[in-house]
Amino acid sequence: MKTSPRPTPSTASSPLTPQVTMTLAALAATAATPRPSGETVAEQTARVRSGIEAQLRNSSIVNGWQLLWLAMSPDNANLVYVALNTDGSNQIAVVVRGTVDNPADMLEDLDVGTLVTFTPAGGAELLPVSAGAMAAFTQVVTARGVVGLPGDTTGDGPIPLTATLTEELGTLLQTLPTSPQPTVCLIGHSLGGCVATMLAPYLQAYSWPSNTPQLGLVTYAAPTAGGQDFANYVDSLQWAPYERHVNAYDLIPLAWSDLTKALAWYPSPGPTATDEVEALLITIDGFRKGNVYVQPSANNPVTVNPDYQTNDPALINKTTADFLGQVAFQHANATYLALLGAPQLAAGPVVTGLSPTTGGDGTQVVITGSGFDSYSAVDFGTVPCTDYTVDSATAITAYVPEGAGIADVRVTNLLGTSPAAPAARFAYGTTAPVAVTSISPTRGRVDTEVTINGTGFTQGAKVLFKNHASAHVSHDSSTVIKAKAPRHLPTDPATVDIKIDTGYATSPTGPYDEFTYGD
Repeated sequence: MKTSPRPTPSTASSPLTPQVTMTLAALAATAATPRPSGETVAEQTARVRSGIEAQLRNSSIVNGWQLLWLAMSPDNANLVYVALNTDGSNQIAVVVRGTVDNPADMLEDLDVGTLVTFTPAGGAELLPVSAGAMAAFTQVVTARGVVGLPGDTTGDGPIPLTATLTEELGTLLQTLPTSPQPTVCLIGHSLGGCVATMLAPYLQAYSWPSNTPQLGLVTYAAPTAGGQDFANYVDSLQWAPYERHVNAYDLIPLAWSDLTKALAWYPSPGPTATDEVEALLITIDGFRKGNVYVQPSANNPVTVNPDYQTNDPALINKTTADFLGQVAFQHANATYLALLGAPQLAAGPVVTGLSPTTGGDGTQVVITGSGFDSYSAVDFGTVPCTDYTVDSATAITAYVPEGAGIADVRVTNLLGTSPAAPAARFAYGTTAPVAVTSISPTRGRVDTEVTINGTGFTQGAKVLFKNHASAHVSHDSSTVIKAKAPRHLPTDPATVDIKIDTGYATSPTGPYDEFTYGD
């Protein structure tokens, strides 16, 4: 088999610092979701690879690492890549991607009611782990990544040359010097960290054909994979390095050992858990069906953010939306990078508005936002737009493709896909989508006048504060309404959603429309 040429190491030395390993973990989330109009696994894999390679070339993010191999499971639930430090330190990073918005990931995360046997040393140890963790591990170790160059040939014509993770590592180790001893470090954030705790002992027990490496294990925000026997086994092995990094207010590392601890969250300034959140956490904790899970190195995690000084100040109200939003913020790659003092990665595209928001096939629409570049592609729902121009990093001019109903307009490039947003919806027809994008002020008393910004506001539209209609509404335009806060009953929550009801549609709710009664 012909393989891609390996880089020639230099003679410098670079340690696997938390800033470097967390950056490598965060890069695994590049372009994690398929383009809304559809991509094959091969197309998405190529986009992911290009995105990671582009960021690794940016020395302000991480210096001296080269992507060698990358594989994605057929259902996009799991991804793993191999990178080499080219500074002569013989450091190899094996990075497993964390959870993405994918049903298969959710099943893996929640399938903790069933224990299965993990045998990292070929039967010498029988270690109970969750069926979900085992499913993710199996996908990672059996995934095949392309290692051949486009010109490689076998037989009658060019074919892709593929290898599993162990095959790729075995080939790589044979090309590296024996001094210093190579280090293979398993790295992962979230579910990626959970899988890394299984992958590391598996590789520790693997019989390498030559140049046997030392193994390292570094995880961030990882949920548990197994019970006490599994944790003890992982802790008993020799690692260089061996680190577990946990944000003290990240919910995910509490799964599945101490999930109900979050019932008392969050401290001032909030948000505190609502009754709905408490019921949700208790229900999710019940998924383990009494199984007891234990974190490896449970008594020695590297804990960051112990005083809750890092939080999203826009998500502090006592609402379910704010609590779940704060959970996502505390768990995010960007938050861990900030807590560790690592550089932030380049942001993917974001769509913040459309003009106009209604029309038919062929309508010219200006898409505003950020992160647009020459690699950007545009989708209206699941329909690709074939006629568009990227005017700048903040504007795209597009001509609406055929469609019907209401479509989320999203932009995809090498870094990822813009999230669906209330202000980024296009309606085929004449009735604009109704959405609230911001309010001011966000706090006040009864009769406080609130300016509401958004789209699709019509003459005669009602403004509801939770279920109470404002009696004083001023319609300034299709994007601005002013309304005075109506009555507020003692049984109502302090924080309520403001909704616009046009008689044909009602605006969706979220943290951006929350108004709190009080001083």
